[in-house]
Amino acid sequence: MWTMFFSSLFLAASALSTAFAAPASTSNQLSKRCTNSATDRSCWGDYDLSTNYYETVPDTGVTREYWFDIQNGTASPDGYERLVLTVNGSFPGPTIIAGWGDTVVVHVTNSMENNGTSIHSHGIRQNYTNQMDGVASITQSWDGILGGIIINGPATANYDVDLGNLLLNDWSHQTADQLNAIAGTSGPHTFDNCLINSTNTYNDSGSRFETTFASGTSYRLRLVNGAADTHFKFSIDNHTMTVISTNFVPIVPYNTTMLSIGMGERYDVIVTADQAVSNYWMRAIPQETCSDNDNVDNILGIVRYDSSSTADPSSTGYDYEDSCDDEDISTLVPYLSYQVGTSASVTDDFIGTLTGGAGAIKWEMGSTSFVSQWDYPTVLQVAEGNDTWSAEQSAIELPTADQWVYFIIETTFAQAHPIHLHGHDFWVLAQGTGTYDADTVTLTTTDSPRRDVAMLPGTGYLVLAYITDNPGAWLMHCHIAWHTSEGFALQLLERESEMVALMDVATVNSTCANWDTYATEDDIVQDDAGV
Repeated sequence: MWTMFFSSLFLAASALSTAFAAPASTSNQLSKRCTNSATDRSCWGDYDLSTNYYETVPDTGVTREYWFDIQNGTASPDGYERLVLTVNGSFPGPTIIAGWGDTVVVHVTNSMENNGTSIHSHGIRQNYTNQMDGVASITQSWDGILGGIIINGPATANYDVDLGNLLLNDWSHQTADQLNAIAGTSGPHTFDNCLINSTNTYNDSGSRFETTFASGTSYRLRLVNGAADTHFKFSIDNHTMTVISTNFVPIVPYNTTMLSIGMGERYDVIVTADQAVSNYWMRAIPQETCSDNDNVDNILGIVRYDSSSTADPSSTGYDYEDSCDDEDISTLVPYLSYQVGTSASVTDDFIGTLTGGAGAIKWEMGSTSFVSQWDYPTVLQVAEGNDTWSAEQSAIELPTADQWVYFIIETTFAQAHPIHLHGHDFWVLAQGTGTYDADTVTLTTTDSPRRDVAMLPGTGYLVLAYITDNPGAWLMHCHIAWHTSEGFALQLLERESEMVALMDVATVNSTCANWDTYATEDDIVQDDAGV
């Protein structure tokens, strides 16, 4: 599945009105309008950081169109050549750039030799546009690669230069299909390497990512963890980062020297070039507590204050504790405050467990290992009025609008899991190790982090809340690639009775007909959970 990772602050598509209560008053709100510039990044035309972007979105009238041709190809990002899938001949694909309030149209041609594909915009709250969410077997067919997108909008701190996306990925010299087969029978593969913006060195081959800082200048970096199974801690030697957003949500800024970033998570940071003119290591450190990499100490980029320098840095990294915990939730305070509904209309408990047998590894969320139907996706089933859901489809039916839903997710397994929800931001109410106990765990319902990916700690719990304000079939899953493939997922069937009116049923039918023709001609047999 092609995944576009969104790291900036606001949605590009128009948002429909929701039934949220008005935001609670906050001392952070602005009352002015201005021109977005290096001296004041807080506004965007007639809108600013105090705009309730769940209900009000600018419409610039600008449409930005992109054409993607997905092809088989080869690449050697660390000096080792291997087969890859490319977009317009590049890996990763081209970066989409748009402004808050623009409309983005992406035209995709599948030129791969023998693969279906789908388009999923990771982190975009496809508001009343579930059919565009692009999840294999829930809304589309599957296979794929990744790329980036930047949506410009207001920010909670000022900066001079936007350096754009900084993609962090793990990397193997085997293909994803090969790795998935290994993981499904014997557990996770040990990755050969990791990449910073699609480059690194390996056995004296390849090259490092480099960027140049000018003294006194402040830079915005949009960090994206696009890894399959690696949790990173990111830092730049001798420099402090000001964190301004998490997973698309502007936050009250805070400073740190080391940022913990799980799979599928995104953070925007500002770094000021306030050190002596020299060269400094940029580090993306795989956390061995939950990640298995052969090249842990070599995931490095270079920040140069003198672009003519070619020497390797001699700087020393910050001390850190190897762990796969999220950033402390007390630091991730959304700029726009919302009060969580303090009583849930619906509460669901899920236990993440690992099962095996007959040579196959399966993950369960609750008591079921999720399996979708490649040839009969959820949106087609809904369009046909078929309301019979198998246990393996793990369809949690939420028929009522504007209900608060609480999810309590626990695991007794020692590995941490990044839990991702499509179609929504969720509120992180609690997160910790041990068994969740409602009598002793205090839920954070005021200024709790609002995001779309959060870490379920190993042998721990995660309590999430969201409101049913967006009709559709929305996937909630572990963002570790193998765990999703092995069934660690479920789908939230939200306001099903409203879904058909929002669909382009003709397109759903024609897409499924094309898949059926392809699957029959090429004898395609479903071999995993379907996502």
